[in-house]
Amino acid sequence: MQDNMREKILDESYWQNRYESAETGWDAGAITTPLKNYFDQLTNKDMDILIPGGGNSHEAEYLFNLGFRNITVIDIAQAPLENLKRRVPAFPTIHLLHQNFFDHSGKYDLIVEQTFFCALDPALRANYAKKMHELLKPGGKLSGLLFDDPLQDRNPPPFGGSMDEYRTYFEPYFRFKVFESSYNSIPPRKGKELFMILLRND
Repeated sequence: MQDNMREKILDESYWQNRYESAETGWDAGAITTPLKNYFDQLTNKDMDILIPGGGNSHEAEYLFNLGFRNITVIDIAQAPLENLKRRVPAFPTIHLLHQNFFDHSGKYDLIVEQTFFCALDPALRANYAKKMHELLKPGGKLSGLLFDDPLQDRNPPPFGGSMDEYRTYFEPYFRFKVFESSYNSIPPRKGKELFMILLRND
């Protein structure tokens, strides 16, 4: 764990307090353009989708409104799951899991990454990549956004990183269909994000 994290325990209580005190600067308040455009071209409404560390889950809300119904959201804090349920009362409660991602079991066609990876202690990044592989079905995809920025001017989380670093975690488990700078990021993140579509190694 980095030196500036030694006194900070990123547990359920930490994240619950962040939501209760509205310290959620990573939350754009709506789905961001890269994921919106990606979701708009998905055609199989029956696919099983996981959004881990989903937070307020604007992505889950958008997918649900598009007609996707097999969406599971996991968060270690209860507050963001309740926020999603208030905004989308029809969202199945059984698919809102108050759980540690690393304790989850299931099989999915698509896992969506949006500000979860950057919220984890960097010591867990290799475990993240391995767990994603375990949770995907054969032919499954891990898609979404990663920060391409050291974020050294902040008091993490979020934790930054680089394309070269991330490759070391994912290469043992995935083939890289898309792994490049995001051309359509929202203005505050322009030039600071990577968009990825990673295919599970079977």
